[in-house]
Formats: sequence, structure tokens, C-alpha cells
Amino acid sequence: MRSALALITCLALLLSPSPAPADGPQATHVLRVPAPKGEAAQRLLGLGYDVLEQRDGDDLFVAGDPHTAARLAADGFRSSVESVRPPSQWTPRSLSDATYYGGYRTVTAQLAHLDETAAAHPGLATVVDYGDSWRKTQGGGGYDLKALCITKKRPGDCALTPSAPKPRLFVMGQLHAREITTGDMAWRFIDDLVGSDLTALLDDLEVWVVPIANPDGVEIVESGGDTPVLHRKNAHGTCASGPLGVDLNRNAGSHWGEVGSSTNRCSETYQGTRADSEVEVRALESLWRKLYRDTRAPGDTAAAAPDTTGAVVSMHSYGDYVLFPWGWSTQKTGNDAALRAMAQDMASLSGFTAGQPGELLYNSSGATDDWVYDDLGVPSFVWEIGAASGRCGGFVPPFSCQADVHWPKVRPMLVSAMKAAKHPY
Repeated sequence: MRSALALITCLALLLSPSPAPADGPQATHVLRVPAPKGEAAQRLLGLGYDVLEQRDGDDLFVAGDPHTAARLAADGFRSSVESVRPPSQWTPRSLSDATYYGGYRTVTAQLAHLDETAAAHPGLATVVDYGDSWRKTQGGGGYDLKALCITKKRPGDCALTPSAPKPRLFVMGQLHAREITTGDMAWRFIDDLVGSDLTALLDDLEVWVVPIANPDGVEIVESGGDTPVLHRKNAHGTCASGPLGVDLNRNAGSHWGEVGSSTNRCSETYQGTRADSEVEVRALESLWRKLYRDTRAPGDTAAAAPDTTGAVVSMHSYGDYVLFPWGWSTQKTGNDAALRAMAQDMASLSGFTAGQPGELLYNSSGATDDWVYDDLGVPSFVWEIGAASGRCGGFVPPFSCQADVHWPKVRPMLVSAMKAAKHPY
């Protein structure tokens, strides 16, 4: 059965329109582009470039191929090469593989880890299947979408109801598939919650962890083996000259289709055909509505109620930022002071910088963190984990960097988020 599933998955990957150009895999160039905050930055995003969550003064950074510099010049942008990464080898992996690129866990291993944790700690952990990935809905491989609820179980805990007795912290990784640090942080967080002093914090708190929010996309990433494919989006869609898929962090139904996203299906920030078009996004939104009370009235300036509980953290990489709503605008939310204080508390523990995306990087719409606050009033944050450069910087740092560099910074931030989730406002 496993070998048959592996064959189906590999065939689905091979028969899908390739993310690589027709002339084969090419090196990835990261280009430094002068684009000050405001009109220039938003124009760069609006043209559909793969603009990274990184800024250095007036410069943004764009990922592309050897031809991207020429396209930027044609669009009126100067650029210089910051770094070059060799092309991936495109060798789809078997579902039986547990690791790739020196120790990063595959989708299969991550999902098995959830089941193994629940089996080993039945008084603490419960696996929840909250949907299916796009490929699974099409009968072409794919995966269950799974979360792990971790708490010291009492009646009513881990139930899919917003009236559950305990406040909830929700943490997810790899919504953008290529951000492999985040899946590893989720793995380590799960192990820490069931096997360290953090367990003592679970008397009056539920922690929900989704280590892989975009499993179809991660399957493409891990297909490169020791040269992971830098795939960002899910696997839904076609494109003749670039990566297939929809950017799941531009597809959520909060100010969808406005700033910082693209209607070009080949763009890395392709927003999809409509708000919430993607099954992975709809499944997350449905789960959040089951986990959290709606405590915020409609309107961009309305504040959530003072008795709101919970928090949501979406881990991304890279840039060393803690970001909070709004992302679609530099307008302040009704709970700006509290969100800003929580973000600063987290950032101060790691040397990160806290702020709204438009204050630090650029504005973009259709993000899941905006949706969580917009729809439910729950405080939501994006963590951009990892430096822009150096041995442990970028999307695919050596696996040793996770234990040596990233986890020591992220763990205290997670503890801060656990405590803040009980009475955030």
C-alpha cells in the first residue's frame, strides 16, 4: 500500500506542470533592489516579483533566475546579485523517506510524529484531522491536513468548539513550503511541550500545532533532496514559465486581492481566482472558527473585546521580524497597543524587530494573520525566523542551525506566546 501511494504521489508530481522553466532547473539568484518603503516597494510587489520578507534600509531582495535582473531593469529597477544558489536536481522522493537535506523531516515523517506523540502521551496529546490538501482532493496523492492539540486533558479539552474551557495558542509552520526552518521549529515545540518544564504550563492552556500547513508544496521542496526546491506556493494551478500553485498567504479573505499580491498565476504571490479559493486556506479558517470566539465587530478600526483569549502564530522565514496586523495597510488596528506590546515582548527575547509589515517591509493583503484578527479579533503574529545572510541565514540553512541557532531564539518566544494567550488584551 505504501509503495502504491508513493508511486501515485511521484506520478502526480511528475505529471503536474513543472515549476521549473522549459530549459530545465536554473540557479536561484537573490537580487538586492533599491525600493524604499511606499510607492517603489508596492510597485515592485505589484509587478509579481518574488519579494522576500527582508529589508536593508531602502533595499528589498528579490528571488529569481538568471534572467530576473534583466526583467527588473526593463521595469525600471536597478539590482545587484546578493547570492546565487545552485539548481535543484528534481528527483521526487518516496513516501517512506523520513528526512532530506541533512535531517529536515519530510511531510510523511511530520504527520507520523503527530500520531506517535499522541500514542505516547494520551493524557496530553490529541491528533485532529482538519481537512485535505489540494492534491488529495483531486485523487492524485496529497495528504491529510493535521493538527496536534496538547494540554493536560480534562473533559471538554481539545473539542472543536469556541466555548472550550481553556484559552488556546495556535502555532503553524510551512504555510510557505520552502521555509523549512519553521517545520523543524514546530517539531521541536511538540517534543518540548510533552517532555520538559513547558508541560507545567498546560494545566490551563491548550496548544495547537500544525507543523506543515502546506504539505503538497513541501513535497515539492523535499523532492530536491540535498538541494531543496525553493517552492513557495501550494500545488494547485498551472504555469508555463514559473512555479505552479497559489500563495496561501495571499489567498485568505481579509482584504483579498488588494495590495502586494498578483493576478499572474506564475507569480510567487499569485492570489488565486478568488478569496479563500484554496482548500488549505479554507480548512485553516474553518478550524480557527471552531477554536476561537468571534470577539470583534466588523470594520477595520473596531477593537476586539477585552475578554478575548488565545493567540495565533504563523512561523515564516526569514528576516528576524515579529509582525502583526494590519499587513494590508499601515493603518492601526483597534488593538494596536496590545498587539504591539506582545510583539515587542516576543521580539526582545530573540533580538528580532517588531512592527507592522508596512512599517518594516511592505504591505500585502490576503494574509492569514490579518484574517485571524479581522474575522475573530484574536491576536495574530507572523514570525520571520532567521537572518538574511550567513551560514544559518536564508530559506535552507544547514540542519545543524536549527538546534544551535534558531531553536534557542524561538523557544523563549513560544513561551511568551503561551503566557500571552491567556489574557492578551
